[in-house]
Amino acid sequence: MDQARSTITKIFNGEPRSYTRFNLTQNMEGDNSQVEMKLSSDMDEEVGGNGVGDHLNHNSGRNPYVVRKSGRTPRNICFMAATTLLIFIIGYLIGYLVHRKKDLAPCIAPISRDDDDTSSRFVPEETGAAPLMDWGDVKSLLAQKLDVSKFENTFSEFKSTNHRAGSSGDELLGNKILKRFKEYSMTTWTDDHFVKVHDPPVSGTNKVVFKGKEEQPSGFLSYSAIGKATGPVLYAYYGQEQDFKLLQNMKMNLNGRVILVRAGRISFAEKVANAARLNASAVLIYPDPSDYPIGEDTELFGHVHMGSGDPYTPGFPSFNHTQFPPVQSSGLPSIVAQTISARIANSIMRQLGGQTIPAEWGGIINLGNETTDVATVEVNNVLAQKKITNVFGVIKGFVDPDRYVVLGAQRDAWGPGFAKSTVGTSVLLELARSISDMIKHNRFTPRRSIVFASWSGGEYGSVGATEWLEGYVSSLGMKAFSYINLDGVVTGLNGFKAAGSPLMHTLIESTLKEVKSHSNPSMTLYSQFSRADWENTILEPLKQDDASYPFLAFSGIPSISFRFSSNSEYPYFGTPLDTYEKLNTATSSQTARMAMKAAQVAGHITLRLVHDHLLRLDLNKYTSIIRSHVSELSRKVRTVKTMQPQLFSEALTMQWLISAYGSYSRASSNMDSYIGNSDMDDIEICRIINDRIMAVERNLLSPYVSPTESPFRHILVGSGPHTIQALHNHLESLKISDPKADADLFRNQFALATWTIQGCANSLAGDIWSLDNDI
Repeated sequence: MDQARSTITKIFNGEPRSYTRFNLTQNMEGDNSQVEMKLSSDMDEEVGGNGVGDHLNHNSGRNPYVVRKSGRTPRNICFMAATTLLIFIIGYLIGYLVHRKKDLAPCIAPISRDDDDTSSRFVPEETGAAPLMDWGDVKSLLAQKLDVSKFENTFSEFKSTNHRAGSSGDELLGNKILKRFKEYSMTTWTDDHFVKVHDPPVSGTNKVVFKGKEEQPSGFLSYSAIGKATGPVLYAYYGQEQDFKLLQNMKMNLNGRVILVRAGRISFAEKVANAARLNASAVLIYPDPSDYPIGEDTELFGHVHMGSGDPYTPGFPSFNHTQFPPVQSSGLPSIVAQTISARIANSIMRQLGGQTIPAEWGGIINLGNETTDVATVEVNNVLAQKKITNVFGVIKGFVDPDRYVVLGAQRDAWGPGFAKSTVGTSVLLELARSISDMIKHNRFTPRRSIVFASWSGGEYGSVGATEWLEGYVSSLGMKAFSYINLDGVVTGLNGFKAAGSPLMHTLIESTLKEVKSHSNPSMTLYSQFSRADWENTILEPLKQDDASYPFLAFSGIPSISFRFSSNSEYPYFGTPLDTYEKLNTATSSQTARMAMKAAQVAGHITLRLVHDHLLRLDLNKYTSIIRSHVSELSRKVRTVKTMQPQLFSEALTMQWLISAYGSYSRASSNMDSYIGNSDMDDIEICRIINDRIMAVERNLLSPYVSPTESPFRHILVGSGPHTIQALHNHLESLKISDPKADADLFRNQFALATWTIQGCANSLAGDIWSLDNDI
């Protein structure tokens, strides 16, 4: 440029002219233009001082072209002026484009472990493939689009008193949702499954007979064993493992007993499974008025499959064209189970003899006399095949359309199911409308896709969602990076609870710090609900009957469920009383406002996952969790070696598990460094990083167990003998010389769990030559 300035000065000063050649070529990337300028003096050309003269002279005998005219004619003056103006314009354009590129390409900072402000740990990155909208503008737009009156209208359109899975009411709602998705200009499709479920008897009833008095409850438990069982009644509180251990410590005989338990704390399926393991003959479940103030004659509905999906095609999708030999899930109970009303339960408990219940259980009733308090339970449920339909709509991403977050809501219910399904469906639809409108009218461009899913068969154990996972597991495991469950998101207004993958805990925290409180706009949800320790106050374990559980434990997709709650649990789930009126009472007539607030929470999480250049999944969370397990297992192994030295040889060492933990910890830390040192302008690099982050959850699924026999293969949040929790339990059994405990089996499970963690670390480390080979 200095040479150009000097030459132009010479031109205007009347010095000997040189020629100027401009070559404007368009960059193939489309980012800027290149300007090539060649400025040569007459002397340079003649003597070949820069090599050009030589080149020109040896091509032919012709003399090189040289401008020798030195007069200042009007034509030359005009030419010089135009040249000067052109140089100025080109320089201005180059400066503008360079400055604009710098403005649009901030880099992403890695996660800082010491930074308490989680919202500042990630800085959005512009790829050039989609215009970047400031995150503050995205939040504001979402808040503007969500409106309380629209939720009221959606409630009115989608509430129903009869929409059990596979029914005409369920199909009608599905068609309405599909129509809405199309109105929002979304790509839509449906997914049909032919599943087997247990329904109440078509003719006849289920029966409970106690001391000659027969009752015929209308509630039922799908997937109970069919038949009749007779045995003495035994009261077992909530039917938890610790409740049965307490009875065993009291020397109570559980063999062949009809177990009477309260609803709550754990799922119906877990209560029945716990009783079946102790050789009980039947289980009766009732709503105690202290937990369920729903009236003494209100019936309960539910299922007792210790799993999710169609239990007659375990691990496989229930498509109509698939053919399987007769098979059933290992989670189906072997004993009969039935729900009864509080009135029937009170009638039985008043007549029980035997020992008084433990003081810690409260009350003055007896446990039951093994000789005189005999009951008969008869279950006549019928096995039926039903067609259920999942409905989908997708908003496609602009950078990585084949990577997507899934938002899902259950559509069916035993009865009205307003809190269970209608609110979640309404939140799903209002988010679909709002985000679609942001794209259409406000030029919001999500980088990744958003799939909206309306599931059927949820009341039978997340059947529709699980069958979809089973049908497309190989694809979903590679492309779906998160699932957000919208079932039961509003059950109150003065509390907030969340459960899900530890990878999403940091995202939950930052979301709560951004969303304003519904009761005080000057506060955030975080300041309203977190108190001193947000994790202990807000986070809770993910339950097996949660719809997001199979996404996490079966498919290895980071998932989350959340809800606005009250001080006590919402008592109307699984009853005919789950209505708009009941929920409106629980929310002090603010149901629509709370639904809108739930949509804001889900929307913030969703949009953050599709807006930022890198996925906001915190790998360091698993570092601390694995470290905690390793420490506890080490302590327990030392205890067993001390108390039962004959069980473990010196060959059993914790060193390999400690090394696997170290490998994961280093891989996680190295990923932070890799992000900080990578070129965030490179879309492919960011895609590679995101794929490695996505793979963490999937690689914590044990590859050493069959998904048909142990579908929930996740070693940290799943269930079965392959899990870390199973290792803890096994060591406890070895410590007390439980005859069912097996030291060799423990060592095998221990080795497989260790290598699962090491395999996860290897995948996170990246290339094969980058692996940590300590083991």
